[in-house]
Amino acid sequence: MEISQELLDEIVAHAREEYDKECCGVVAVIPATDEEPARATQVRRTRNVHASSKRFEVDGKDAVKAILDFERAGWEIGAIYHSHTHTEPRPSQTDVNFSREWPGVEWIIVGLADFDRPEVRSYLIEGGQVREVQISQVAA
Repeated sequence: MEISQELLDEIVAHAREEYDKECCGVVAVIPATDEEPARATQVRRTRNVHASSKRFEVDGKDAVKAILDFERAGWEIGAIYHSHTHTEPRPSQTDVNFSREWPGVEWIIVGLADFDRPEVRSYLIEGGQVREVQISQVAA
């Protein structure tokens, strides 16, 4: 997935604003073609139903609304993002378990162990296997 610095900045801003708990949201993409990778078009914040600094779950109503809005625009969910408030941005076992409900999407994690220098990484999690993928930044 290609994503602009502007959209990555939105994700990091959300993580910082919700610092006392893990933030979460979804990223819309123009679907990939044989010639082009998927390209991020929009970040949509969602509610963390657990409101916890150690766990997140995207609110189902928020997710359904985002999916419907994205489909109307010809987009799809390309990534789910969330923050880790005090650790590096690596998927936890809870993240791996939750990923089973969202096959085929990237997992963007913002690590706020160093609040002033957040670290952003992306992963594909398939069948319980975690693979880091490069975040391809493009112009807005």
